[in-house]
Amino acid sequence: MNPSAPTPDWTALRADFPILDQAVHGRPLVYLDNAATTQKPRAVIAALSRYYERDNANVHRAIHELSSRATAAYEAARARAAAFIHAASAEEIVFTRGTTESINLVAYAFTPRLRPGDVILATEMEHHSNLVPWQLLARRTGAQLRLVPVTGDDGRLDLSGLDGLLADRARLFAFTHISNSLGTINPVAELCARARRAGVVTLVDAAQSAGHRPLDVQALGCDFLAFSGHKMAGPTGIGVLYGRHALLDALDPFQAGGEMIASVQFDASTWNKVPHKFEAGTPDIAGTVGLHAAMDYLDGLGRAAIAAHDERLAQLAYERLRAVPGIRLLGPAGARGGLVSFALPGVHAHDVVTFADQEGVALRGGHHCTQPLLRKLGAPATTRASFYLYNTEAEVDRLADVIRQAARFFGSGV
Repeated sequence: MNPSAPTPDWTALRADFPILDQAVHGRPLVYLDNAATTQKPRAVIAALSRYYERDNANVHRAIHELSSRATAAYEAARARAAAFIHAASAEEIVFTRGTTESINLVAYAFTPRLRPGDVILATEMEHHSNLVPWQLLARRTGAQLRLVPVTGDDGRLDLSGLDGLLADRARLFAFTHISNSLGTINPVAELCARARRAGVVTLVDAAQSAGHRPLDVQALGCDFLAFSGHKMAGPTGIGVLYGRHALLDALDPFQAGGEMIASVQFDASTWNKVPHKFEAGTPDIAGTVGLHAAMDYLDGLGRAAIAAHDERLAQLAYERLRAVPGIRLLGPAGARGGLVSFALPGVHAHDVVTFADQEGVALRGGHHCTQPLLRKLGAPATTRASFYLYNTEAEVDRLADVIRQAARFFGSGV
């Protein structure tokens, strides 16, 4: 991180992202689907090309020059990821395909640790990737899945009963840092501290926060933390699972194959040390190289500055959209992550997104992989605008203008 760096010129750095320089349906592209995936800067694209052009080889399995280079790059990315989230050691970083696989790894590995009647705790605002794996784990073990409730449209967790839930045979508490459908920023350090006092292991879904704000897993006090490269200016198909070394060392492997073994006999095997125990087969080497470049790029700008920028745009969008008659805005009215979800009365979110697309504005419509949450809130689908470091105030104004046009077009009260 570079806290002393000057505030970036957000408009000028758009030139780092070649995909933004295009028209869609004859209109300049306004890309506001960053919670789904972010665009990639030239530095990341160049790193991927350079790897494939000069260094492509398998890792850890040969002593020739290209393999040595590839291995060095792969392990350098691991060390960079540890520094990115202030892990105590690079051995606490496991490379995965993304947040989803990271969470599934923990859910699978936790199977022997649970007994019938034990409790897995999550929240009602979780992405399906941080809900369905726990449902399956509960089914496998006879454990119960219980959920911390969300209070309503303001999108905050009701923590009044949390200590009681933690004390009632809870073994693991999994929760999101920033809600991908509400923009709620949860008090991660507080939640981890309360769980730790109760002897409960914690897992943080940082998919919506890792690329937007500084993260320090030691200060947060979490046991596991997961994030994806493609949501933080990196490549698709690469992600990180952070786990405290003692916990990783005690868990069984998620997948079996090459690299994750120490010794193999016809009738038995022993496992490689952490983190290699969890990285069976040939990994996404190029993905780690691209992720390394993305982390360098983000820290060159300063993640505290990125957080302030994204959250300012989201708040500005919230205020602009609130002026649209009849609109329903979900999530907190105050401090929020870099996204806004809303619904126009009588208009399906897919129709709003289709209308906006014709104006060159890329949004996302649907349940955002939070079906139970939106069902509880009585909003089967919403339209979501999500912001990143290359978005501008002018694009927020364009968003508000297009949504006003959509409201008039569909006759939803304007």
